[in-house]
Amino acid sequence: MPEIATLARVTAQAGRLISRYGLAVVLAWIGGGKYVKMDSRVLIEHSPLLSWVYDVLSVHAVAVSLGTTEIVAACLIAVYPKWPRLSALGSAMTIVLFLGTLSFLFTTPGVVFTYAAGFPVLSAQPGQFLLKDLVLIGVAFWTLGESLGAMAGQAKSDNVPSWSMSS
Repeated sequence: MPEIATLARVTAQAGRLISRYGLAVVLAWIGGGKYVKMDSRVLIEHSPLLSWVYDVLSVHAVAVSLGTTEIVAACLIAVYPKWPRLSALGSAMTIVLFLGTLSFLFTTPGVVFTYAAGFPVLSAQPGQFLLKDLVLIGVAFWTLGESLGAMAGQAKSDNVPSWSMSS
């Protein structure tokens, strides 16, 4: 069934493109938002790992630093076809960012709204807002793997003499 194989290939390629560039858009958009509003303070100030930054930097400086990091990571992820090594760096930066935000699920008051039969029901803000980062970190791991794979392929092809017919 060649039409199913074609559909599978086209669908997988669309998924790859939407995953990579969707992640880049989300990161850049959220990063840009840090320049006009600060929504991370309530999350960061309760984190045992990160709350110290407000002793060193102002709220605005933390916001701009995070926003800039998110925008840079987004741009690096997006250059994958041309520069997979830079894209891998952006993906690794994104993983670190999302590890930080996912830790807020356990440190921020108000994440759990109530319990239903012993199961925690997440609040819309901040609980459900933070939970989406579980999917985004998965995409970041995937983009890192794809970039590393491209780098390995690039290194392999770089070692083949240009006159060689083998791959």
